[in-house]
Amino acid sequence: MSLDLVTIPCRADNYAFLLHDGRTGDTALVDAPEAAPVQAELDRRGWRLTDILITHHHADHVDGLEALRDGARVIGAAADAHRLPPLDLEVSEGSALTVCGEEVAIYDVSGHTVGHIAFHFPETGVAFTADSLMALGCGRLFEGTPQQMWQSLLKLRDLSPDTLICSGHEYTATNARFALTIEPGNPELISRAGAIDEARAANRPTVPSTLKEEIATNPFLRADVPELKQAIGMDDAPDVEVFAEVRSRKDRF
Repeated sequence: MSLDLVTIPCRADNYAFLLHDGRTGDTALVDAPEAAPVQAELDRRGWRLTDILITHHHADHVDGLEALRDGARVIGAAADAHRLPPLDLEVSEGSALTVCGEEVAIYDVSGHTVGHIAFHFPETGVAFTADSLMALGCGRLFEGTPQQMWQSLLKLRDLSPDTLICSGHEYTATNARFALTIEPGNPELISRAGAIDEARAANRPTVPSTLKEEIATNPFLRADVPELKQAIGMDDAPDVEVFAEVRSRKDRF
């Protein structure tokens, strides 16, 4: 039995996510950008938090934590614990973790920050990637190197193509415009960009996306794809150099 997934818009452009086990009533929150919209959704559904999972230390992912943590188990990266709010459980890639009755795989996805982790719920088919792999994008490299982020993205790309990718922000329309500067002839990207514009015009979220969509259209996941390399004139360049060039172009976009 898969868990119920709820996407909650927070702040100007953040997302938090709830997972709920209808059999036990267990409810997990992934990231806590702010408390009020999360608490309102919990109250509306009559749910109570049992776990809070934190992907990384940035304020727009943890500012609501203290107001929401009442009785909940707070889980975050051991490597990031020194700059996170107090944790009840410190985890690393490969740690055993069960949340809402489901075994969770943890990945070190350093790049945006060093110590950023992603949580994969394989039975439910969802990965919480926050500011590592994003819808048509990836997080800016504030702390990590292009090599670190590229390796992080390759880990996530190996998940099942049907996996829902729950990223941390509503940046998708801007990301689509940028992606079209990299691969203007990619038909799947052209189609997706149109659908994104329609969704945003109707104030609908574009998160989560599917990994299959990202593999076909996200330039940061496609740095080893010959068509993308050719499109930016880097046919023979190492994959990580192509990734670094795409990231550099996005930083200036």
